[in-house]
Amino acid sequence: MVNLKHILFLDIETVPENSDFLNLDETKKELFAKKTQYQRREDISPEEFYERAGIWAEFGKIVCISVGFFDDNDDHKKFRIKSFYGKDEIKILKDFKEIVESYFQLEHHVLCAHNGKEFDFPYIARRMIINGISLPEKLNLFGKKPWEVAHLDTLEMWKFGDYKHYTSLNLLTNILGIESPKGDIDGSQVAKVYYEEMDLERIAIYCENDTLAVAQVYLRFMNLDILEDKQVIRVEN
Repeated sequence: MVNLKHILFLDIETVPENSDFLNLDETKKELFAKKTQYQRREDISPEEFYERAGIWAEFGKIVCISVGFFDDNDDHKKFRIKSFYGKDEIKILKDFKEIVESYFQLEHHVLCAHNGKEFDFPYIARRMIINGISLPEKLNLFGKKPWEVAHLDTLEMWKFGDYKHYTSLNLLTNILGIESPKGDIDGSQVAKVYYEEMDLERIAIYCENDTLAVAQVYLRFMNLDILEDKQVIRVEN
């Protein structure tokens, strides 16, 4: 088992790169149409489908990264959560990179997310490359062998080798007796909250709750006591 203090738990929230499909240039519109032609039904246009653009790093952007980690006090286990969020994606990515390289850069350190290997980790890496930010070693997979990749994925752990099996974080928390991370919004509403309501703090809270849920699920997987509310510390920006 990985030492809990060596794990950086995380979750990201993403939105389409633009508030409206019509604001894209013609080339980007055409590329989005081609990218999504197999996901869309024939009666759904690229414009109608654009609300889902945030799931692709090529057409979306990160508006929040929440991280969580256990502190060094073994007598009183604390879990600290901090969020990087706002309209400046480059700053979000650089702030995240700084915490990884400052505190979780050693060989024994790992990153952990739910569906992280399919979504969070590659999405962050792709957006860093798009924005001209060099990758931290923990996200740079070029030339690495599978056992050299310092990533944990609670979805992959729950699969137990069954590659057909997808289980949402919300379902896992339910069956494992963990408080649901879902609050007053869900992932499908993040873009609306960002572009129409401009409530960035609301998005950050939602993201933090998912980060906490990932840590709680990991504790249950390891047959450890889950965190109580008094053990969770949300660090202000």
